[in-house]
Amino acid sequence: MKSMDPLIAQLPFTLPGQFYKGNLHTHSTNSDGGLIPREVCAFYQRNGYHFLSITDHFMEQYGWPVTDTRPFEAPGFVTIPGAELHTGRTSVGEIWHILANGLPFDFAQPVPHETGPQLARRALDAGAFVTCAHPSWYALSEADVLSLGPVHAIETMNGISADHNDRIDSWAMFESMLAQGHRYTALTTDDAHFLGRHDDHGRAWTWVKSTSLTPEALLAALKRGEFYSSSGPEIFSVEFSNTSVYVRCSPVESVFVTGKGAKSSYAHGRGLFEAELPRSRLGDSPYCRVTIRDARGGRAWTNAVWF
Repeated sequence: MKSMDPLIAQLPFTLPGQFYKGNLHTHSTNSDGGLIPREVCAFYQRNGYHFLSITDHFMEQYGWPVTDTRPFEAPGFVTIPGAELHTGRTSVGEIWHILANGLPFDFAQPVPHETGPQLARRALDAGAFVTCAHPSWYALSEADVLSLGPVHAIETMNGISADHNDRIDSWAMFESMLAQGHRYTALTTDDAHFLGRHDDHGRAWTWVKSTSLTPEALLAALKRGEFYSSSGPEIFSVEFSNTSVYVRCSPVESVFVTGKGAKSSYAHGRGLFEAELPRSRLGDSPYCRVTIRDARGGRAWTNAVWF
């Protein structure tokens, strides 16, 4: 089919390089996790991940850690320094949770009375890829999310939340933000703590398209939105024509192209590895994104394409 390059260019599938699998939210014994950093890195490397960011809680009680995992890198496996930042209070009185990947090791601790939005701005200015962490898990409002300013992403799936308070899914918040014209990307993670009480590891990950497996290249690609998220299946390509959206993927049972509000185009069947879906069903939606769902309920999600 004849492709529309401006639309395809918003997704990573035709870009040079290859996809690298990683987890951008996890914890170690440097904060409230159950494994030492070396063991956390070994787990993800052993399970086929190419990169990891240990994001320990950046709090006084843990000594303000930005965990240094560089000693645990190996051929085919790199790490990105990061932390989960906390300060102030949200609209429902919870302390802020802000995910920051790519923080400098000397990132300054929060100052008295620093707000969540101010801390997020400092992390952005320091060069981090900044995400509004698990909004459903602690009942963020839309106003809370918007108050963070130009953060890059919303954490739409958070593994530990499934067995903590059954709020693993923040897609509703993400969809509401898209419908209002806000161009966040969607990040899915484990938020693994390895405490044994929760099945919180290997639940969700990110596929980043990059020309090299380095922390710098991965961070740059994340900031450009050159990734998709998954809890199982893989997306191989998404192409557009004037009339349809063509998706190739690993075998699934459902393929969705969704737009603003309830607008959607979909295909269902056993062992689908491709689908061509009419754009007419999207009406006048200014954007769309692709979701695939396999027989086990695993999903993969692209970021939004803006028409």
